[in-house]
Amino acid sequence: MSTGFSSSDTTPNQTVSDTSGKSPADSGVVTRSKRRKTSHLKEVPETLEMRESLRARCQQVADRLDRSVPMTKDELEQISRRMLEEADLPESYLGWVMVMISTSFWRHALEGVPPERRLFLLPHCLKHAEGCPAEYDEFGMNCKECGACSIADFRGLAEEMGYRVLVAEGSPVVLKIIVGGYVDAVIGVACLNVLEKAIDKVLLAGIPCMAVPLLSSDCRNTKVDEPWVDQMIRTPYKPAKQETRSYVHLMRAAGDLLTSETLDRVAPRLRSNGILGSGELSAESVAGMDAIAATEHIAFDFLTRGGKHSRPFITMAAYDAMTGGECTGSDAAMALEKLPPAVRRAALSIETFHKASLVHDDIEDDDAFRYGQPSLHKTFGVPTAINVGDYLVGMGYRLISDRSAMGGASPAAQIDVLDCLAAAHTRLGEGQGAELLWRDGTDRRLTPLDALKIYSLKTSPAFEAALFSGVRLGCDDDAEGDASGSAAAYRDAIRTFSRNLGVAFQILNDLGDFAGDDDNKLSAGGDVFGGRPTLLWALALESLDAAGQAELLSLADSECSLSDSARLAAVRRLYEKAGVFETAFRLVDKHQQRAEQVADQLEPEALRRLLYFLVDTVLERPEISSPKIVSLGAVAAVV
Repeated sequence: MSTGFSSSDTTPNQTVSDTSGKSPADSGVVTRSKRRKTSHLKEVPETLEMRESLRARCQQVADRLDRSVPMTKDELEQISRRMLEEADLPESYLGWVMVMISTSFWRHALEGVPPERRLFLLPHCLKHAEGCPAEYDEFGMNCKECGACSIADFRGLAEEMGYRVLVAEGSPVVLKIIVGGYVDAVIGVACLNVLEKAIDKVLLAGIPCMAVPLLSSDCRNTKVDEPWVDQMIRTPYKPAKQETRSYVHLMRAAGDLLTSETLDRVAPRLRSNGILGSGELSAESVAGMDAIAATEHIAFDFLTRGGKHSRPFITMAAYDAMTGGECTGSDAAMALEKLPPAVRRAALSIETFHKASLVHDDIEDDDAFRYGQPSLHKTFGVPTAINVGDYLVGMGYRLISDRSAMGGASPAAQIDVLDCLAAAHTRLGEGQGAELLWRDGTDRRLTPLDALKIYSLKTSPAFEAALFSGVRLGCDDDAEGDASGSAAAYRDAIRTFSRNLGVAFQILNDLGDFAGDDDNKLSAGGDVFGGRPTLLWALALESLDAAGQAELLSLADSECSLSDSARLAAVRRLYEKAGVFETAFRLVDKHQQRAEQVADQLEPEALRRLLYFLVDTVLERPEISSPKIVSLGAVAAVV
């Protein structure tokens, strides 16, 4: 499956011949292309004969590539563009060719995964829309073998071979299934739009994937080259050692770190060990518990509830990148077992700080739910929730400061990590404080520079702390010279990278509120009307005329007589008039480029590859309809 159909405004500086035996990365730093609209790059070749011919050519290209590391989006695009140029074929086939080359690239790796460890994805749009008897549940469509479409045939064959089968659109549930340890490879059928948006993270993580694109993206009664799907399902199992580096092992280790069993091993309880019950925690379930042990029990339970666990992953991956990259190689399982306790405790510490901030954020915003359960202050009351958050802060520092438990770390490394965490914690408090003061004040005016300062303080410190902690502990193993000095050389680069990544991420988060679905509309309304300071709001105030500014400010007034939906529609209209969506996307591009420029200069190569992976997975762009273009001159100072 394609790793995304990015496209550059200019021809990439580096081109790659399809007769080369190496990937672009072997020749040096690959040009990172500027992202733009890709709808014109998703044409499917019209005839089966043409598709067959192109698929064969794509397989020849893929067979000559270096398989030691996954391709990035830009590497894959450059290879695909060169192939199209040499074949004198239109650029519009780019997305389709990228899928074909990527599928061929991963073919050998997927052969090394037994069918029972493979996931087969089918789109529900292959069904006949009229009269389909299938029902849906939380896992997708429960297909009935009625013979009206090919879904049942494909599903039956896959299940007979031992596959796990999911009939649904590509979504984050796929990565969750893989990280959860249920499967090790994915094959699927989807339109090019879905392949671009939903599977990027799976591929970038180094998870073997193959796909057959649908022949159209109409989302109703679609068709596919059925013999290709049959052939893909029947991909034989050929036991082999892992050839391509993968982050999936580290992702699973990060998730496992927050399970009750691992948590009790890495950070043993002091007071409530052995009393963890099952089911949803409630005030009643801890009522009979020792009063002193109850706080620890609630805190540990909250740590295990859920989340993406991206922070512990970053810490462990950064350490691995600085120490040879064994946790992404063929002996990853053995390498993970050898991770020093200090690395696991540092990774857990950062997640503990994050969970503490969530407890306090829920109180400040009076959010009712977290991870699908009532938030702590709704369950135990505000005072107890504040106290549990404070306990988690203390636990986070204790995880690093406990000298006897920090095996594998020098005293100097301990101090450096603690110093980084303390600085990050302070900046986070400053950013959250600025947001709360604005939210609770009466003046709704805000400049873009003020908004970006808040974004930098609120979002960037977690990335920085996670990266630097892993790098510093990795430098501790450096036998040459002063490890502290060696790590210090990375500090400024990591801070610059994290600041730009965090700001770009937060802008995209705000843009996602206007992507069009009902849940996001409600979220956007909360930001605008009660809310937190956003860059979109600041850009609109800066670009609108006096009348437009007055109207926008009136919409945030609690006395506004319009309904929430009408107010939000009016805000969107003003945002489009001011061109804030396009301006915001261009600011994302600017900060992404700055982050990538930092990554371009870093060694070792494994660390640079990790930073590229973070950029490509964190900065997922939502689609905003009908954006207006506005000059960046008004926000030149911000950029």
